[in-house]
Amino acid sequence: MPAKKSTLPNRAFKVADQIQRDLADLIARELKDPRVGMVTLQAVEVTPDYAHAKVFFSLLTGDPVEAAQGLNAAAGFLRAGLFKRLHIHTVPTLHFVFDRTTERAADMNALIAKAVSSRAKED
Repeated sequence: MPAKKSTLPNRAFKVADQIQRDLADLIARELKDPRVGMVTLQAVEVTPDYAHAKVFFSLLTGDPVEAAQGLNAAAGFLRAGLFKRLHIHTVPTLHFVFDRTTERAADMNALIAKAVSSRAKED
């Protein structure tokens, strides 16, 4: 008899996705910290026991260090807002981390464009 497939990883992805959607709404509508500017939530990673959530964000403008400090300072407020919206037993403690993926992608695109243009000049 085949073993029953666990639904825990799928549930963790669903919880992380819901946290991301609800946090984006809470940050946009209810967070008044001036250090937090135009924040985009890139991803949320939840631990298997749902005790902690690592929230990756990027900024359109502003200082990433100040934004991370503002978001981490408001983590308790945001967690309380999530508690009202989510219907799960444990609402995770939030940890905000600046995501440099978009910066790295832009740098890689610039390097590729430079290499292509230098190769075109050689031909």
